[in-house]
Amino acid sequence: MSKLEECILGDLVEFQRGYDLPKSKFVEGKYPVQSSNGILGYHNEYKVEGPGITIGRSGTVGTPHLIRENFFPHNTSLFVKEFKGNDIEYIYYLLQYLDLGNQKSGSGVPTMNRNHLHPIKIRAYRDKTYQQRTIKILSLIDKKIQINNQINQELEAMAKTLYDYWFVQFDFPDQNGKPYKSSGGKMVYHPELKREIPEGWGVAKVEDIAQTGSGGTPKSTNVSYYSNGEIPWINSGELEQTVITSTSNFITEEGLNNSSAKLFPSGTILVAMYGATAGKVSFLTFEASTNQAICAIMLNDIRMRYYLKNVIEDLYQYLVKLSTGSARDNLSQDMIKNIKVVIPSNDILDRYYDFSNNIIKEITKKQQENEQLTQLRDWLLPMLMNGQVKVE
Repeated sequence: MSKLEECILGDLVEFQRGYDLPKSKFVEGKYPVQSSNGILGYHNEYKVEGPGITIGRSGTVGTPHLIRENFFPHNTSLFVKEFKGNDIEYIYYLLQYLDLGNQKSGSGVPTMNRNHLHPIKIRAYRDKTYQQRTIKILSLIDKKIQINNQINQELEAMAKTLYDYWFVQFDFPDQNGKPYKSSGGKMVYHPELKREIPEGWGVAKVEDIAQTGSGGTPKSTNVSYYSNGEIPWINSGELEQTVITSTSNFITEEGLNNSSAKLFPSGTILVAMYGATAGKVSFLTFEASTNQAICAIMLNDIRMRYYLKNVIEDLYQYLVKLSTGSARDNLSQDMIKNIKVVIPSNDILDRYYDFSNNIIKEITKKQQENEQLTQLRDWLLPMLMNGQVKVE
């Protein structure tokens, strides 16, 4: 029927706790191991046939994840064992609407128990056909967001491939359009780098070609540092995106002036120095401040920005391989300032900048579109779920 019915959550689905699988027991495979935060890794066997749904059981609790392939639900999650004839995508959006993170139990570490979830009283559509009609627009929006993300990943891969070809293999096009090194282009040994670079190219430290700085965090106990703040404040966890086009974190002028936080201009390169996103590099598209886990790089020559991004990311991966410690040990502002950078010829630098700049513009456009689509989806979700808007 096309009307909401009173029921309990257990009438629609049955949850089950995920399975124990320490990371040391992972065997390389193609099946995602779904934890409370998302994909923890990949394993050679699955426990649940996709599509399916998990929600965080401990740590990040209550957040639903829709997995379309066969998967292994980790013990930090609950998975839907039985959908009881209901549409899977409808259940996914319903779980988002119910905000199950508020249904956790336990005092120390937040946990979620399926026995607390099944008796929750809810109002839901029970007719599967109407369920599918109700969430069709939400599903289309999410698919468009996914397509945009896939396009951005491909664009980034293109820029990285060209970087590797031109600046790692040194097979940029020579005067005749042929690959430089492979065609016998002259290479010169550089004693500081202990390797050969193309003749005519230079070497400089990051501090010679840019200004660097790091941010700070206003005291969280002082409400006036954050309340109604209008100054964007980026934390290192936000550097998962290549381009930062928005943030939900803000501080006040008072918070900025009474902390080590600083304002950095649009175009600044941001590097996460430690934590889960250590080594990630993003471009800032608006004036903002950052926390202390970020190194900001303001280049003297804007043509270096996309090139330098790849240099730093490659260096970080190299350091990770050398280090026996945690990611926190691997980067610091002084280390970034002292990175030795090969300086390409003006012609090659111009060509790579033009190519990369067009890619970044397209990535920015897709990302901004996704932000608008996400806002639209989040606005529609409660109205569709609570019957305020009906699909006829």
